[in-house]
Amino acid sequence: MPVTLLNPDGMMKPELYHQVSISTGSRQVHIAGQVAYDAEGKLVARGDLAGQVAQSLRNVGLALAAAGASFSDVVRLRFYVVGWKPEQLPQFGAGVQQVAQELKFVPAPASLIGVSVLFEPDILVEVEATAVLP
Repeated sequence: MPVTLLNPDGMMKPELYHQVSISTGSRQVHIAGQVAYDAEGKLVARGDLAGQVAQSLRNVGLALAAAGASFSDVVRLRFYVVGWKPEQLPQFGAGVQQVAQELKFVPAPASLIGVSVLFEPDILVEVEATAVLP
């Protein structure tokens, strides 16, 4: 496995991701921002942050698989969330945990960036991923 995930001593130990990833591979995979569309391009979980986070991560998983990768190869996740407020963390976390359990992965280092709008009004979250393969 080309990626090792760490939460170093002396740093906060988040439940939803790791603070550090160390990669030893040489092939990079960059996944474009994924939103909560199904295979037909229809929005899933309209108005539901947890549902949109989950569908967006499922789409990241599909994109990784198409590149011959999996979440175990991911070195970085970046989430953009419309109108982010700290009290949304339980909903956000529920979406992450649901897919982490479904796909059996431990989330890599992640950033959560609050934005005022994404490219369509009903989209609540967009997820980017970077993976490294041997």
